[in-house]
Formats: sequence, C-alpha cells, structure tokens
Amino acid sequence: MNTFQDKFRVDKWLWCVRIFKTRSIATQACEQGKILINDQPAKASRVVRENDIVSFRRQGLTRKYKVLALPKSRIGAKLLPDYMTELTDPAELEAYFARTKRVTIFRDPGTGRPTKRERRALDDFLDDI
Repeated sequence: MNTFQDKFRVDKWLWCVRIFKTRSIATQACEQGKILINDQPAKASRVVRENDIVSFRRQGLTRKYKVLALPKSRIGAKLLPDYMTELTDPAELEAYFARTKRVTIFRDPGTGRPTKRERRALDDFLDDI
C-alpha cells in the first residue's frame, strides 16, 4: 500500500470522520489529553492506522471507534460506516441521552437570578408538569 494510505494524523482523522467540527478543535482535544489510541494518550501528530481503537471523552461520555479505513479527505456523513465502527456500549449511550433530555431551565443571558416571585411561579409550573 501507499505510505499515505497506511497512516494518518489523529487530529486530521478526527476531523475527516466528522467527530470534531474543525481540525484545530481536534488538535486542542489531543493537547488536553481527551484522545486515546489503543488506551494510550495521543498527541495531535500521533499516527492512526487501520484497526486502531480511538476513544475520546466529550461532555461526560467516552466514545470508542474502530478505524476501518483511512479517508483521503473529509467525508460525508453517509460514508462514515465505511471508515469507522462505533464500539461505545449502547447502555452507556442511552444513559447519556436520557441525562441530556431532562428538563432544563433556560434564562436569557444577563437577566440575573430569578426573583422570589419568578422562582415561585417557575416551581408551580414545573410541579404541574
């Protein structure tokens, strides 16, 4: 095989398979120690090869992917199953999505803390739900 096809930088791979929106965000995640390749911390320049297990922690969830093939450039979302397989435990994913769907209260930035009257009205509203 061509040497270009045999190896790929991890930050570029994370960007190409759409795990991170930009390559610089992927590089930053590597620098912060959030990216592991085969359970070893990975710098941005670390090489990814086929059959490697890449895991990363984001928003309280550790996701694991197996590298099936290396793309030449950024790929479309429909082509992702050809290049990687998710190994994350389905029960862990379900628990994460259940946590994120809980009722959350949103206040406009800059409005400060709710007043006593607003808090009581909010409590009454949430009790009715």
